[in-house]
Amino acid sequence: MITYIHVGGRRKSYDLSMQTQDGDLWTLETPVMESRQRPVESFEYFYQVEDADGKPIVAEWHRNERRYHFDADRDYILPDQWRDIPLQYHLLSKAYRTAERIAEMQRDTADAVTRLPLFRKTIIFRVLAPQLRQGESLAICGNHPSLGDWNPSRFIRMHEVGESEWILSLNVDNISFPLEYKYVVIDDSSHQLVRWEEGENRSTGEYKVSDGQVLVLYGENLRVRETMWRIAGLVVPLFAVKTEASFGTGDFGDLKPLADWAADAGMKMIQLLPVFDTTTTHTWSDSNPYNCISLHALHPHYMDLAQLGTLEDATKRNRYRKRQRELNALGYVDYEAVDRIKLDYIADVFAERGTEELASPEYAAFCADNKDWLYAYACFCALREHYHTARTSDWQDYAVYDADKLEQLYNDDEAFRRAVDLACFTQYHLHRQLCDAAEYARSKDISLEGDLPAGVCRDSVATWCHPELFRLDMTFGCPPEPTEPRGQNWGIPTYDWTRSKQHDVTSILRNVLKGMEPYFDALRIDHVVSLFRVWEIPVGQRWACLGHFSPSLPLSEEEIRSYGIDFKRELFTTPFITDDIIRDFFGIHADFVRDNYLERKPYGLYALKKDFDTQGKIQRRFDNMRDENSLWICEGLQHLCANVLFVEDPYQHGMYHPRYGVASNPVYNVLSASEKEAFMGLYDNYFFERHQYYWQTTAERRLDGLLADTHLLVCAEDLGMLPKCVGSVLDRSRVLTLEVQQMPKRHGEEFAHLENNPYRSVATPTTHDMAPMRLWWEENRGRTQRYWITMLQKEGRAPLHLPPHIAEEIVSRHLYCPSMLCMVSIQDLLAMDSNLCSPNVHDERGNAPYDSFNQWKYRMNVTVEELKKSTQFTAKLKTMITRSKR
Repeated sequence: MITYIHVGGRRKSYDLSMQTQDGDLWTLETPVMESRQRPVESFEYFYQVEDADGKPIVAEWHRNERRYHFDADRDYILPDQWRDIPLQYHLLSKAYRTAERIAEMQRDTADAVTRLPLFRKTIIFRVLAPQLRQGESLAICGNHPSLGDWNPSRFIRMHEVGESEWILSLNVDNISFPLEYKYVVIDDSSHQLVRWEEGENRSTGEYKVSDGQVLVLYGENLRVRETMWRIAGLVVPLFAVKTEASFGTGDFGDLKPLADWAADAGMKMIQLLPVFDTTTTHTWSDSNPYNCISLHALHPHYMDLAQLGTLEDATKRNRYRKRQRELNALGYVDYEAVDRIKLDYIADVFAERGTEELASPEYAAFCADNKDWLYAYACFCALREHYHTARTSDWQDYAVYDADKLEQLYNDDEAFRRAVDLACFTQYHLHRQLCDAAEYARSKDISLEGDLPAGVCRDSVATWCHPELFRLDMTFGCPPEPTEPRGQNWGIPTYDWTRSKQHDVTSILRNVLKGMEPYFDALRIDHVVSLFRVWEIPVGQRWACLGHFSPSLPLSEEEIRSYGIDFKRELFTTPFITDDIIRDFFGIHADFVRDNYLERKPYGLYALKKDFDTQGKIQRRFDNMRDENSLWICEGLQHLCANVLFVEDPYQHGMYHPRYGVASNPVYNVLSASEKEAFMGLYDNYFFERHQYYWQTTAERRLDGLLADTHLLVCAEDLGMLPKCVGSVLDRSRVLTLEVQQMPKRHGEEFAHLENNPYRSVATPTTHDMAPMRLWWEENRGRTQRYWITMLQKEGRAPLHLPPHIAEEIVSRHLYCPSMLCMVSIQDLLAMDSNLCSPNVHDERGNAPYDSFNQWKYRMNVTVEELKKSTQFTAKLKTMITRSKR
């Protein structure tokens, strides 16, 4: 048990071991030492399971801490139980409170408990009651006159102490035990009892209270059935939002009219893609919102220039107005043009008013509140511009982050100082604008949902300041799939979760969530499976099939042999190359490849020369060659690199992972028939069984640490190849899953049945990584026809193009499904009206994951103002949402 003692405004912690006789009931009796000079004011505690070395394995839910005023003249008896995250956890979220207009109550438990009267014999009743609606309170009624004697009009009111917790102290002197009682719900306006708690009566049981004792009864949560909360929302990348005031891309100012329209349509949430800064080169490669250089700094493109202020120079004003009209007339986001114009405008405003604003108390407060990340980010931006690269290894004396050296540079170099101040000035205004937009949306009962990327850019503030938290010799990706036999290599480094110092990954990400709470009420965790395990690829390799899971339990040589495979290290872990393979891969170029790229080895085998022994080296050799023969040879050499049966673990020498998808490679045929059978047994066990419990406990520990104090409604992107344990872990953590009908989670299904969606989930027709509905409809006619017949129950041939009334039916079916949230992309909503959707269906695609050069440039075909004028469309959407009881 972890106990905190509060003395003189300070908190001291103690790790106290408990004892058990049967493994179910655990007990602890401990004194509280205090002095007259520094008396103990209060205490709080929570339970956790530790291993034999005292390291925590799992902790109970303790966002709502058990905290009580301490009176040294009394003994406290605390017969409570382990607390899992409440089933109704979503009712405690900011998203629920915003949608239901429930005011946030500032948690002040210490003061509230201090004011509780204590008697010669005292019982403290305490209960968590998130099911209460606006205008309802909690009371207690029981089998004794002091508890109302079961009379519905003689209940005893309780006091709310924040976070939906209610408390009451009762004088039980001269009262016989046991007491039976129930919590009851009171209507504040009529002061009438409206609901009794369900189930059997609660009881004090065998516990009795003697003189000077305080019995604290804090067990199960309120047993009252809550109203099924289901809402609808909109998914849109912020850069895609278009208003008449836009500057070529959506910005924080555009969120206000968008919230107005969403409220008119009956929606309660707007989900955005990441809004963090991604600037490394100022080119199209920065347009990917998931390739962030910071998980705190907001992207300058989202600055509302009108809110930033009008320039005094009339010539500049007219030039910017002209560029605004030109950019707004485009049907797509011109990332590079927007980057130039917006950054120039911000710099011009800074030149006119920056000195004055930097001296304001509001700016000083912002810098003080964000000192943990702001200055390092600003220095990163200044050095990036000075050296014309974000590759920190090219920054000479500043390649390694050194706060003292940077402070000296800030004091000595005026140009550097101005660049740092400009970056801080930009973040200050972005913060103010997003806070303002979020509060405006909340005033319309609309929550904003943020997006937490699975990693950061290799050239980022985080990797510069805390390289120890990353495995910079690895990249992050996805293992191969039938449609992508090489897998996906995203090029971003993986986190090193093994660190447990002051700055560890959990604390860093927890601070990120804390920083997002002023803006967002809900959170989407991208690629949530990365909290279970990641697919790591060595930096020298390009194809994801040469990667491995991390964390993982690699195989030793002895274990491989125990499956019936005669393990030969060099044969199985280095590229297997023979004359037959060379002829198959290179044809007429076989002799040229032997002479220039290979070395002969004994037994008719070959090895790649040292200059070409990784896919990265091969690619660099052929980077500037685009003729057909060079491309052929480059491709063949990459295949040779991947022709291995096992990959060695980079962290444990002599331990191995079977290469994913190797059965289709020539090296597999080296094995005998019996060895092939044995290898596939090893392969299936390794990839689909071996790690389930290991990854489950890993994810539980990480999620517990990450979400410990957040008030956000948390949703997961849990698509793709997943461990079996993902569903149960997310359910235990009360994290909403993502349900996409085109990507069923049941094996053997082509399409999911919406009526089977779990309640704690998000239903959506498509995601930003997929083709929107109209484009999906046209991409695969056979699949569309099967969807037409099996899911929509239609007869005949499916239409060539998706008609608006069918798009409306698909959206409507999603609205009626059981999922708590139904989030529909702007493209899929506009597909319901032929006058609002894009004329070219291909223009609606957001991301193409298979294309590493994809440009994120989708933009709404109509402005938000035009949407608001489309009253018939808005009314139809609101009717659909209302009828689905969302």
